Amino acid sequence: MTARVPDLTDHRPDTAPHEDVTRGARAVVVHPEIRGPKTHGRLSGDIELRLEEAQGLARAIGIVVADAFAIPVRTIRPATLFGEGQIERIAVAARQEEAELVVVDGALSAVQQRNLEEKLKRKVIDRTGLILEIFGERAATAEGRLQVELAHLDYQAGRLVRSWTHLERQRGGFGFLGGPGETQIEADRRMIRNRMARIRRELDQVRRTRGLHRDRRQRAPWPVVALVGYTNAGKSTLFNRLTGASVMAEDLLFATLDPTMRAIRLPGIDKAILSDTVGFISDLPTQLVAAFRATLEEVTAADCIVHVRDIASPATGEQKEQVEEVLADLGVIAEPGGESTIPIIEAWNKWDLLEADDAAMRRDLVEIQPSGRPAVPISAVTGEGIDGLLDKISATLSGGSKRYDFLLDAGEGQRLAWLHANGEVLADEAVDGDDGPQRRLSVRLAPRDFGRFSRV
Repeated sequence: MTARVPDLTDHRPDTAPHEDVTRGARAVVVHPEIRGPKTHGRLSGDIELRLEEAQGLARAIGIVVADAFAIPVRTIRPATLFGEGQIERIAVAARQEEAELVVVDGALSAVQQRNLEEKLKRKVIDRTGLILEIFGERAATAEGRLQVELAHLDYQAGRLVRSWTHLERQRGGFGFLGGPGETQIEADRRMIRNRMARIRRELDQVRRTRGLHRDRRQRAPWPVVALVGYTNAGKSTLFNRLTGASVMAEDLLFATLDPTMRAIRLPGIDKAILSDTVGFISDLPTQLVAAFRATLEEVTAADCIVHVRDIASPATGEQKEQVEEVLADLGVIAEPGGESTIPIIEAWNKWDLLEADDAAMRRDLVEIQPSGRPAVPISAVTGEGIDGLLDKISATLSGGSKRYDFLLDAGEGQRLAWLHANGEVLADEAVDGDDGPQRRLSVRLAPRDFGRFSRV
């Protein structure tokens, strides 16, 4: 079930549609091709790729895409975004395809959405609303549902102007004593503000709890590896391949929403924690970025980040840029393509889908990454390259290793076993100490592992 927020403001005329976005609804998808400088955070290049992504978003919640096309917009109309002739083209397509829904792959103001619904006589949903629907349907945990509801309320609060038929109705107050009472729209806004305040308090508690868990993991002797990437790049499939878990992994945008963590073994490292995160996407609604920031902050506590890329996608370069913009917002990197505070490995996934010539060309690029970040060609489905990826992660986590000398009591078996499991033991000999038998070891450890050993 979608985590819906009751629509406090839907008082439209009877000629306007009242149904919500539902599975099985037929829709026309329209991409407004804004002519001019590249919009920040938006996929550039082939419009067909953008249209394909928009259709994928619609299908992700069971909408049947009856038709999809782009419309060039040279002059943005404040009232409707599109011109009258363009609106008529959309209306004709909707009638011919018997579509009850029009999806606009862009941001619509409340006024534009209302006017388009009035002219088209159909439900209209913009890109932000569509992504909110997906997130609402996919949220599986209490935290995820709270985050989606907060984002939905924030989105809805800006659309109270749609209730144009009842703005004069008033609730409470006595005109002969203190002027007019509280208008309906003011009451609606107050209800939304109060609910948002309660959700923020609950999320603050979740954030504090998550912070405590993060601190506890950092004190534990295990490194954390975070998977990030564009939505549908194959993160969850790779997660399942590495951990043997059964996280939802389908050919759908935002198949995974709630973060998942599992223990894995790496070459030379007894145990590590692998974290799967929500996928990124171009034009991610600002409401969702804010609501899910606590979840995304898990990435900032990782010891290594694996950026999973759909290398077979024609838009793989633009998708990489979008992911790195989010990482830059989180402070992980200074700017897209810049240096990072946390080691980043690129996993070039879906290698099995490349043609032979394309694979050969891209393999040459593996060693000459402009960012200098290591890249490993893999297929999470077939398992190709997985061993190489694990070796690269292990080498990254143990990079900068130094030689340390330890003198342990014979009874410190747990610490002794930890050193053998997480470091390269160069020497290990039994000696007689003042208080009994001891072990003298020389071990090569990464600085972070030396810090963890002090807490074992």
